[in-house]
Amino acid sequence: MSRIILFGNDIDGLKAFYQSIFNFPLIEEIEGEWLVFNSGSLEIAFHKIGESFRKEIPFKAESNTKLVFSIDKDIEDCRKKLIEKGVKMESVKSFENIDFLFCDGEDIEGNVFQLSQKKA
Repeated sequence: MSRIILFGNDIDGLKAFYQSIFNFPLIEEIEGEWLVFNSGSLEIAFHKIGESFRKEIPFKAESNTKLVFSIDKDIEDCRKKLIEKGVKMESVKSFENIDFLFCDGEDIEGNVFQLSQKKA
């Protein structure tokens, strides 16, 4: 797999979110309609939703997809910094027999992402 595409309404807002929060380099763009970020081993693209869905203001994604970002930094510190930037974040979780810490958050349209940090 090389790319995942998510549909959204506020493409410019999603661009600002992912560039300011994750510093992803933008590699493709059709202003207001389409953008692609280089997120490492996988590209993340956002495509403007169809006209019939644009009546839902504000648009909120309803998906069973979760974007997972592996981090080397302290997950609690990253969570705190994201909350300070206004990002909706849940608490850090761990699970028995799993050597990782996890923390879910949401972008501006409700797409769920997860920070994942290997335990020290």
